[in-house]
Amino acid sequence: MGNLKPFITSEDARSQAEFYLQSLGGEIASISTHGDLMGAQNEFKDKVMHMCVLVAGGNAIFMADAIEPFTPGTGISLALELPTETEASEAFAKLAVGGNVKYPIGLQPFGLFFGELTDKFGIHWMITAAPKW
Repeated sequence: MGNLKPFITSEDARSQAEFYLQSLGGEIASISTHGDLMGAQNEFKDKVMHMCVLVAGGNAIFMADAIEPFTPGTGISLALELPTETEASEAFAKLAVGGNVKYPIGLQPFGLFFGELTDKFGIHWMITAAPKW
């Protein structure tokens, strides 16, 4: 069984997270930039690549700064964390049927088994599993 979490892409993830914390209570559990996770030394180095915000009694919302143009309000994705690479690969393959793969699933430089796609209904998915070392 996996864990499903909303993932919000934002023009300013830090400010948006602060708004949610003031509105709903909670805390920022973690925050990493493109410089932290990927070693970026360009205009994206200080942008949020991944933030976990715990709100309203511990509900997790993942967030990131947009690095590609997008329309505010459309930056919502579903992040599905599965227990094994096999389960993640199978779910990814099934969701990809009739859809569009943005990043094929595989081990990423930031240490996570990850793939990204838009399903045939236009829903954006990020499928993950922790690698087994």
